[in-house]
Amino acid sequence: MTAGRAAGPGVGPRLGLGLGYGVAAGAFWALGFLAPALAGDFTPLQISIGRYLAYGAFSLIALAPRWPMLRATIGRRDVRALFMLGLLGNILYYVLLSYAVRLGGIAATSLIIGLLPAVLTLIGSRDDGAVPLWRLAPSLLFSLAAIVCIGWGAIGTAAPAARGAPLLGWLCAVGAMLSWAAFAVINQRWLARLHHVSAQEWNLLTGGATGILAVLVAGPAFLLGAPGTAGGRDWARFVAVVAGTGFLVSIVGNVFWNRMSRLLPLTLAGQMILFETLFALLYGFLWERRLPGTIEIAAILLVCASVLSGMAVHRPVAVTPAPEPS
Repeated sequence: MTAGRAAGPGVGPRLGLGLGYGVAAGAFWALGFLAPALAGDFTPLQISIGRYLAYGAFSLIALAPRWPMLRATIGRRDVRALFMLGLLGNILYYVLLSYAVRLGGIAATSLIIGLLPAVLTLIGSRDDGAVPLWRLAPSLLFSLAAIVCIGWGAIGTAAPAARGAPLLGWLCAVGAMLSWAAFAVINQRWLARLHHVSAQEWNLLTGGATGILAVLVAGPAFLLGAPGTAGGRDWARFVAVVAGTGFLVSIVGNVFWNRMSRLLPLTLAGQMILFETLFALLYGFLWERRLPGTIEIAAILLVCASVLSGMAVHRPVAVTPAPEPS
């Protein structure tokens, strides 16, 4: 009689720790949704470039004492990957997301971006040793139901979308979703290869690459589109907003995400993005000084059900060893 495969040591604690990192990443990332409201006199491109200039500056300062050691371990392929990740997951994603909200409205954008967990779960289900897709069906259904509730609630409370080209805004949202999905997959694959680089060091290296990319487009973004009515207070607020998001959202949030990516499979890690949407809603309630409505409460409960059911599928089952043959 053959014994069943026992769970590896420490898998249970890794699952719980990975979930905690995913929740923390969502909490910090959601702060980025407040930036356009706090710096409304500036364009989405300017807010994005300002944020990633700050991200790059913080990263390079933190990297300085570690650079002599890291330089010997980072190859050309790694450098190319860092610039690709900086473009896909930072600059391109945030610019497309900001324009999607401006052109297509927050409701449609939330619905489209909210498909990210399902997309990443489907991609992750093709990995070797991944949980079969049919076992992930309950978690996916809870996730999709939460997305519908979030979108329904947003449609009921959002202001009418800006006139012009809503279709273009929806296309921007689809582009943002695909850009971030590509970033999440590539980033997780690269982290799995680079055992000699910590999650924090990889985040800082990505930040340095992102900052260099931001410098290349900063001139046109600010010289050609600087708000003529912005005064000293407006610029001071803008600097405070982009510096805050550059550090809290990009530095701190990304560290938690990278640590989570090394502990959870992609099929479960993708669902952690729901926490960004959840915390964005909670911050929105605080900003608007109101309590969540019935639909919003339902969405929160469905997010919790999605994550808990996903955890249950990935939790190792204790197997009693088979008796030794007599």
